[in-house]
Amino acid sequence: MKIAYIKTQKSGASDDLLAELVAQLQAAGRQVTGVIKDQNHAPSHANGCDMKLRVLPQGPVIKITQELGAGSDACRLDAGALMQVVALVEAGDIAGSELFVLNKFGPEERLGRGFCAAIATAIEHGVPVLVGVGSASEAGLISFAGGQAEALDGDIGSVHRWWSNARSKADPVET
Repeated sequence: MKIAYIKTQKSGASDDLLAELVAQLQAAGRQVTGVIKDQNHAPSHANGCDMKLRVLPQGPVIKITQELGAGSDACRLDAGALMQVVALVEAGDIAGSELFVLNKFGPEERLGRGFCAAIATAIEHGVPVLVGVGSASEAGLISFAGGQAEALDGDIGSVHRWWSNARSKADPVET
């Protein structure tokens, strides 16, 4: 199993790194599936708590948060929109990709929902998996990966080295 995660101290840094990696790999003709945060979306809240995700490899871009008003401190996640994104990812060619990327292993994944089945599909087919993770979800990711998730430095060089090594050792799980 080849699964790695990026945990950075600066908010948004892992999103920037994943977007840079995906752009580089796609420019080189590599097949990447999953989702990344849409870098063209300007959050309307100071905490950056509204976002759009871009389904890989070619889109669409879907807003996964809802407007709750300026005074609200409730979770802004639009579960229906997130499930739409999940369905699009799961309908894609995960098995035929060279890398599966998930912008964030978060609360839904900690509960065994969200993108868990898509990650499992990638792993089943020997596709390396790279995810962003925050402090609150790191233990959940490690547990989900059976203790086999590898932490990476938050720089593009270490991510490229991991991916190159993971590709060379990627073998589908025998069933």
